[in-house]
Amino acid sequence: MRRGGILHYARFLPGDYSYALRVHARTMLGGSVPEAYRHGELSPILLLPGVYETWRTLRWFGDTLNAEGHPIVVVPGMAHNRRPFLWTAQLAQAVLDAHDLHDVVILAHSKGGLVGKTMMLDTDTGGRIRRMVAVNSPFSGSRMARFMPTPGFRAFRPDDPFLSRLISEVEVNSRITSVFADFDGHVPDGSVLEGATNVRVPLDGHFRPLGHPVGRAMILAAVRD
Repeated sequence: MRRGGILHYARFLPGDYSYALRVHARTMLGGSVPEAYRHGELSPILLLPGVYETWRTLRWFGDTLNAEGHPIVVVPGMAHNRRPFLWTAQLAQAVLDAHDLHDVVILAHSKGGLVGKTMMLDTDTGGRIRRMVAVNSPFSGSRMARFMPTPGFRAFRPDDPFLSRLISEVEVNSRITSVFADFDGHVPDGSVLEGATNVRVPLDGHFRPLGHPVGRAMILAAVRD
């Protein structure tokens, strides 16, 4: 079976999208941010979801890490994360500044990793962010973006000016752990990031690592460092 071929996609996409649909169905039910998220003695965890996702996409990780003693930071104003990278980074940074949070660890999925890197480069002037764990983030863009008609996806084109600058800036990469699937249909060229800690998960799919026991264990290990 050719990697990235039609048969390969047909094999893993149903499981990948079935998980994504279940998560999105749960997010449509809404629900407030848990009061417990405000409390904890360990490093605060900032959740940054992907495009057309809400923080609830990462709810399982938030609940698990909060139970271990981490305060969990979410940015409801991001909504479904369709705005430009810098706009969203500024919004998330305002939350960190307002609560005077330090030693923050970002846990991001997909576009959230690009927002997180934007924060590390452009908005975190006070040094509040210690590091980031990004799952299946298109750090070098995605050639699939040229097939998507909406602005939310076109921003992932490798030739997008803002993304090109993010790609060229490598000084913060040493503080990033990029966790990525063996093959990601949304980011077929992969999420290996120069100078970062790169962790390959033995699963296929853009969403499946978030819900599979193996993916969850590897993501949590990266966050726990």
